[in-house]
Amino acid sequence: MQNKFMELIEQSSMKATVPKFEIGDTVDVHVRILEGEKERIQIFNGVVIARSGTKTREMFVVRRIVQGEGVERKFPLHSPRIADVTVKRSGKVRRAKLYYLRGLSGKAVRLKERFPASSATAAEAKAAKAERRAARSQRKVEKAERAAKIKADTAAAKSAGATKADAAPSGDQAS
Repeated sequence: MQNKFMELIEQSSMKATVPKFEIGDTVDVHVRILEGEKERIQIFNGVVIARSGTKTREMFVVRRIVQGEGVERKFPLHSPRIADVTVKRSGKVRRAKLYYLRGLSGKAVRLKERFPASSATAAEAKAAKAERRAARSQRKVEKAERAAKIKADTAAAKSAGATKADAAPSGDQAS
């Protein structure tokens, strides 16, 4: 009985649209900052190294390097202080938590890009991969055809050379 009430309360405080991002993505988090009566938006950009929790308690951790020091911030996903989360690039990772990045520095911190084109969606990336595969198989077929043609040409040249060799000695003996 209490769980239903909790779910109703949680539903009221959850955002209608949740931004789509994954671990390893480089994101810009637009945070609302109140300074007296004024409100402004500050952008915190970095790599998402962890996500945890569910529903209203869902959090994500963003890490960036500022003047040689690593800075991490933990954001509640459904917070009204979070104006927007935009994905700049998608990183290819095989871990749920990227805490190992804390021990790395310099170029070692960089992650491989999941989709080479930063604006490509998963479907576009899959289509591009299928296209590259088809082109590669087409090149293999063309290479095999060229090899077969060269083989046939060399065989024809050998047989033509053999007939010339047979004809040449008989012509030399006659003179």
